[in-house]
Amino acid sequence: MSPSHAPAGQRRIDEFDVVAFDADDTLWRSQESFTNAESKFTELVGPYVPPGVDLDDALSAVERADISVTGYGVKAFTLSMLRAALDVTEGSVPAPVIGELLDIGRSMLTAPVRLLPHVPQVLAEVSAHCRVAMITKGDLVHQTRKVTTSGIEHHFSEIEIVLEKDAATYARVLKRIGVEPERFCMIGNSVRSDILPVMALGGHAVHIPYHLTWELEQVDDHDEDVSELASITEVPAWLGIA
Repeated sequence: MSPSHAPAGQRRIDEFDVVAFDADDTLWRSQESFTNAESKFTELVGPYVPPGVDLDDALSAVERADISVTGYGVKAFTLSMLRAALDVTEGSVPAPVIGELLDIGRSMLTAPVRLLPHVPQVLAEVSAHCRVAMITKGDLVHQTRKVTTSGIEHHFSEIEIVLEKDAATYARVLKRIGVEPERFCMIGNSVRSDILPVMALGGHAVHIPYHLTWELEQVDDHDEDVSELASITEVPAWLGIA
């Protein structure tokens, strides 16, 4: 299932009451900081683990197990790094290493927002024609900070920061903002979080791949016919407003 083609003479945007955008790795860069932190984690903890231990796998396993308790975001990731470091070293990781891991997390929390190219222009163009929302998941404090310091907050009529992006969550968000699924379009980089749950509700979704994808966001196989664009710069043309 993919968004239907607009009839001749009708813009596709006329099919939607709300067009929503994901934030991390759709509007601004995010995954690079986690990838860099994972490399630093391996560098710092590696000398204290027995031979044959795969630190990447160990950290991923802890993250997966911790999601139901800590959720998503930098704070959750930092706690997972600390727990993984203690687990794989059986508690022998030195205190200075723990301190450095904490510093990595704090640096990630205070890092400036790095918008992806042409994002402000695209948002301005789309918001001139319909309601535009942001729907992002993660830590409320950190995500709010990124939104308010990004310089693009004014483009959105609604901003939703949620704990999870599944069909039930989208259903609640759509009810809250007053839009039917068939009149809603979600745009984002994650097939798992931005595309499939919306399509399951009968809504529309557009995938814009990012060059890095967190392992726990990857989807190996699905049956949906997903609309995909190479860049956010193609959104206005896809909506028929460019």
